[in-house]
Amino acid sequence: MATYTGSYVGPTSPYPTIVTFPGFHAEADVMALKNAVKGLGTDQETIITILANRSSSQRQEIIQQYKLITGSDLIKDLKSDLSGNFEETALALMEPPALYDAKLLYKAMKGAGTDEDALIEILSSRTNDEIKAINEIYMEQFRRRLDEDITGDTSGPLRKLLVSLSTGQRSEKPEVDQGKARKEAEELYSAGEKKWGTDESVFLKVLASRSHAQLRATFIAYEEIAQRSILNSIEREMSGHTKKAYISVVKCVLNPAEYFADELFTSMKGLGTDNKKLIRIIVSRAEIDMGNIKMAFLAKYNKALHIMVDGDTSGDYRDLLLAIIKP
Repeated sequence: MATYTGSYVGPTSPYPTIVTFPGFHAEADVMALKNAVKGLGTDQETIITILANRSSSQRQEIIQQYKLITGSDLIKDLKSDLSGNFEETALALMEPPALYDAKLLYKAMKGAGTDEDALIEILSSRTNDEIKAINEIYMEQFRRRLDEDITGDTSGPLRKLLVSLSTGQRSEKPEVDQGKARKEAEELYSAGEKKWGTDESVFLKVLASRSHAQLRATFIAYEEIAQRSILNSIEREMSGHTKKAYISVVKCVLNPAEYFADELFTSMKGLGTDNKKLIRIIVSRAEIDMGNIKMAFLAKYNKALHIMVDGDTSGDYRDLLLAIIKP
């Protein structure tokens, strides 16, 4: 029997690596950053120390106070002094989380081609409240509806799943209905392993709308019925971006830290580095569960995340990522 090697108990207590800085003094940080970007050369060490050790709300206060005290725009000053992936990471840290996600989703669909990986990663891993905030800011920033852009940029079963996830309407009931779990596990089995072809509509109905607690019960029942894990069945029954999207949903239900550990490993393994993904995950999870991701990474790959990042990146960019990860 092929079984899931992770946990069915769901995520553990969140362990961020960036938290509210206890000795925060916005004016002091403003002056330090002003000297770092306005002097002879750029003091990257000061920029890294401040940005990687202040919470998102504290960084927003620094932006406001910087303009008040110096009469300049901190974002513009950082852009003029930094470059490459170091600039990309620093500026990502200066965005409020929902705005950062909204911009990432817009960029994933803007112009020719679509970055399905970014769409899948963000929409499968965010909470209802986070997705609702993203929708509001997406409309404010781009005067467009997120679901309509997804509809126009994707197709088939992938489009249906992403549009459903983009509503932020997943059930959040803590109670688990074991009878329903068994019934829907049987429906999933009948829609996939038990028949020729796959009825994705059943997978959509269950995986996109049920609470995480309910889904974990369904996955246990599914394994008893199918004699294989739901992940194994999706691997066998689906393909392409649709398969990746459903696997992402299931992994985020079962063990989100392991999901992001897998994505980080994928971004760095082999020749070349997917810096967009690396930055996106490290920045977006720093104040949520980066500590959990570090532990999951070490447990699964027998290698510390910071060691792999250190070997795959360089210079100030590397130093900033490591300062966020906190080895």
